Amino acid sequence: MSDFYSNMYNPDVLTCLANLSNDEVFTPPEVANRMLDMLPEELWHDSSTTFLDPACKSGVFLREIAKRLIEGLQEEIPDLQERIDHIFHKQLYGIAITELTSLLSRRSVYCSKYPNSKYSITLFEDTSGNIRYKRIQHRWQNGKCLFCGASKSEYERGDELETHAYEWIHTIKPKEIFKMKFDVIIGNPPYQLSDGGNSASASPLYHHFVSQAMKLNPKYLTMIIPARWYAGGKGLDDFRNSMLSQKKISNIVDIANSADCFPGVNIAGGVCYFLWERNYAGDCKVKNMVKGEIVSETKRSLNEFSYFVRNNTALSIIRKAIKENPTMCNTVFSRNYFSIPTTVSGISNKKEGYIPVLTSKGDIYIPKHQISDKDNLIGKYKVVITYAMSGGNKPSSDGTYQVVSSLKILTPNEACSETYLIMDTFDSYEMAKHLVSYVSTKFFRFLLLQALTSIHITKDKFCFVPKLEMSCSWTDEELYEKYGLTDDEIAFIESMIKPMELGGDNDKQVY
Repeated sequence: MSDFYSNMYNPDVLTCLANLSNDEVFTPPEVANRMLDMLPEELWHDSSTTFLDPACKSGVFLREIAKRLIEGLQEEIPDLQERIDHIFHKQLYGIAITELTSLLSRRSVYCSKYPNSKYSITLFEDTSGNIRYKRIQHRWQNGKCLFCGASKSEYERGDELETHAYEWIHTIKPKEIFKMKFDVIIGNPPYQLSDGGNSASASPLYHHFVSQAMKLNPKYLTMIIPARWYAGGKGLDDFRNSMLSQKKISNIVDIANSADCFPGVNIAGGVCYFLWERNYAGDCKVKNMVKGEIVSETKRSLNEFSYFVRNNTALSIIRKAIKENPTMCNTVFSRNYFSIPTTVSGISNKKEGYIPVLTSKGDIYIPKHQISDKDNLIGKYKVVITYAMSGGNKPSSDGTYQVVSSLKILTPNEACSETYLIMDTFDSYEMAKHLVSYVSTKFFRFLLLQALTSIHITKDKFCFVPKLEMSCSWTDEELYEKYGLTDDEIAFIESMIKPMELGGDNDKQVY
């Protein structure tokens, strides 16, 4: 009876659901099983082991665990129905994120959305079984939820709509939900909710699910989450520091292209899943996965750098690049140096007392006295790039990245809006051109990419890019030789980064 579930699900409805694009991404069964494969084999032969999915959507984790336990407990509990009853009543627990997903999860786990009906493969006394859903209200303060940061204007709703106030993260005592301890906590939590900020701003949620799970101190914790936490950022800095500094994470599987994991779904920065072990203390086994295959694996410390370097080959290159060089973190200027917002308005023709300003919509002219210039950069040549990453931190169809777009030289008495980031300034046009040649290399853009897990490029993201003298121009061949890269490392860079065509006029190079 090891194929108990496979006989009931053909085609697999959970595979079909996993192909849908949704803010709350469904997990394909094959991904769920890869995560389960990280757990010790003996768990499937132990009738006392308890499992919790605190973010049930399709029920795939509980269903796949059940399949393993049904096979693994054959010797201990020979009778199939007795074995099934024990597994579903005593070992498997879930918390659904919405009423709809509670019905879906029960249907896929118990073969009936109501486990007290005659259609359920195991009979419970109520309609929930061990997969509960409780409608929770947000706790508002100053327009936002104290627990998850959701916007009151968007999520204060009537009974006819979901509140998306997830029970697991809207309590300070998660252990009180089931009033029991769990050996394994596993899941794919919701990733974000709107926080009411500008431009459809959203706050991450997934780290709250991970942190709550750690409070219960299970033997094992595994979740699949966006990889943006590697570099911290909005609401994630403390979480990143906690994850990288502890020694309990024994495995991380990194998937740079989310479509390799969730077909048809693009998540900027990719995704990862990890195994946290209560009784483990040591380095982490980091695996890079491409199209379902592990292409690289190494055991290393997670906090070697302030940003987690996701790719093992990239780590080797970074170590060579910054071994004896300062980085460009202290060269690049902070965003919006001139204090000119993206929405700035000006005039289209030159006028006395006005200077040209490069904006996302082209050049305009604004009064010079309206421009902040504390370091007197206006009179210099300025190399600038767009603040937003080319392609939105998603690879093109061939899997390559350009990273930098709109690489330009601003001449003296020119400024730029916050759309652009100032890389460096020079007294001579020739030195500015030399920096342009450096930025356009695949080597430079590859190293910059390693700290990017969102679309925004800020000065701290240049922590892996060595600062070089701009007395000459630079090519990839010269840089590969300078840093002693191997053929495999060179091939890796070449396979990831698009070439950047140079062009423009004598006064302002445009790429």
